[in-house]
Amino acid sequence: MKTFFCFLMLLGCISSSAQQTDQLPNGEWQLTSIELKIPSAERLMLTVSGSQVSGTLYRDGNRIAVSGNVEHGNIRLVFKDGDEENIYVGTISNGTMSGTYTATGKDQKSSGEWNARRAATDKPAQPRTVDFRPTEFHRTLSADVPPVMRIWPGDTVRTSSVDAGGQDEKSVQRVAGGNPLTGPFYVEGAMPGDVLAITIKHLRINRDWAESDSGLVSRALTIDYAAANKQKWDTTRWHLDAENQVATLENAPASLKGFSLPLHPMLGCVGVAPGPYSAPLSTQDSGDLGGNMDFSGISERSTLYLQVNQPGGLLYVGDAHARQGDGELNGNALETSMDIEFTVAVEREKSIDSPRVENADYVMTMGLAGSLDSAFREATSAMAKWLQADYKLSASEAAIVLGTSMEYNISEVADRNVGVVAKIRKSMLSALIPAK
Repeated sequence: MKTFFCFLMLLGCISSSAQQTDQLPNGEWQLTSIELKIPSAERLMLTVSGSQVSGTLYRDGNRIAVSGNVEHGNIRLVFKDGDEENIYVGTISNGTMSGTYTATGKDQKSSGEWNARRAATDKPAQPRTVDFRPTEFHRTLSADVPPVMRIWPGDTVRTSSVDAGGQDEKSVQRVAGGNPLTGPFYVEGAMPGDVLAITIKHLRINRDWAESDSGLVSRALTIDYAAANKQKWDTTRWHLDAENQVATLENAPASLKGFSLPLHPMLGCVGVAPGPYSAPLSTQDSGDLGGNMDFSGISERSTLYLQVNQPGGLLYVGDAHARQGDGELNGNALETSMDIEFTVAVEREKSIDSPRVENADYVMTMGLAGSLDSAFREATSAMAKWLQADYKLSASEAAIVLGTSMEYNISEVADRNVGVVAKIRKSMLSALIPAK
């Protein structure tokens, strides 16, 4: 009798376990599909009713309906992406799902493995302020670098950076030069197809010197001027006065003895990891994911918007400048180390063509390309799309606003990509009705 009772208890435990297993898909998941060893992650929302599964997958700016069933620890999901039918089959174990998938279209068929895990749910009750002291710095924007910290939207991070040459606040060489960055920071809840908003709360110089150069980049000069004025490219060293917030030349020539500049701390390089089918990006380069943008407007009380390409975004920050003129004409700005304080937010399921910047006075779009013509076109087109999306303007209505209100900056001409910033004063947009 005792043996029979134990047997009944065991059946009850198995039945209970199966029921719990069947309920596991409910909620938000990170679905990772692996084709030819390349993982791609997407947001998957699932709801279970009995053995039936329904939900949505967010892919390429679209919510795709998902259906399927789950029973005794096995799961099957089906969805159509255009004319392509996707079937995911697998098992549920220890709170995760995994298996194989096939994607069959009109003229092709692909297959691979997949896995899924629940989205994090342990968000703190209140936003936190966290400190991170970096011990390593990275010279590429890459998804292959393990995150140094996992943070939540609303959290504030206090950290620091080395200068573009790899020296820290004590003038110690910590890493090779080339804009080494602090990070990456993993932002919980950020998924491909989202936008990461990085608000810079404080930037503080943490040493008393910076370096620049004494030449002008060739892009900025006519052939005649360059021929008549050979650029010397000597290192220029500056003294940084934190108390008075000014920079003065060390060993200044007589003609520049009284030359001083107000400090304007900024971050030359902020970026996220590239997507799964893109190679890591050098921190000396820039693109849609940010990177070495060298725009003086990425400063205190500004918010930078970047498209998320990987789970968590994987945010890098650094290449601090005590000051920089438009264009970064010397090839280097006033390069220095810096204490950095920023906060993050996630705008879910939103697409932007290029980095955006916002401050108290302006909305701005950045064009980053190999020529000023191309960068100008990218920045202008991105601003037009922003107005059309956020205010539901037609193309001609957006043209009226841009043609009467647009301003431009040339942010960067020193690197492979140049930068053009299109900007409109918020006061010009105050009469427009935001889209709901």
